Amino acid sequence: MIAINTKRASTAPADGSLVERLRDGDRSAFDALVRRYGAQMLAVARRFLRNEDDAREVVQEAFLQAFRALDDFRADAKLSTWLHRIVVNAALMRLRSASRRPEGFIDDLLPDFDTTGHHADPVTPLPMTVEDAVERDEIRVRVRAAVARLPEAYRAIIVLRDFEDLSTEEAAATLGISENAAKIRLHRARQALATLLGAAGRRPA
Repeated sequence: MIAINTKRASTAPADGSLVERLRDGDRSAFDALVRRYGAQMLAVARRFLRNEDDAREVVQEAFLQAFRALDDFRADAKLSTWLHRIVVNAALMRLRSASRRPEGFIDDLLPDFDTTGHHADPVTPLPMTVEDAVERDEIRVRVRAAVARLPEAYRAIIVLRDFEDLSTEEAAATLGISENAAKIRLHRARQALATLLGAAGRRPA
């Protein structure tokens, strides 16, 4: 098992030198790769996966996949970006595996409306959009906790769009769904997330 240090390591020596050492079969270079990028990649996996063990396993799988695919790494590419893409794909594969089980319903997390079309329950307006909330340190923990409560399919789309900054078209292609389906899923995910954040805002901190 790969030991992943949750603290960021120094970036020296250069990535190019590290890749060359990896290609030459230097085993210590693999340890250096994990020390350098383990914490960063674990943070990415945690956005998609609720379970800490699942997130760590995905990162381990991703590093092994990267090691086996070193011949595909371009010299002009950024190593962290390449690893990031592998981790995201590995996390999505784990989510797809989980989605073979009956999908969780999001309806219970969506706002309720009365017969006049108004909110049935009191609504605490959010001081910002969901996208902006992700960037605010003071509520980041609350946002991540709310995202973790979303069913897998809805969590994946909101992470890809609002955390990973993919376009709707790119997110749809990544998830293997139509762009229209991605828009509908994203809208419902943001509604549910706003409801969860509003409810959390009404509770004592």
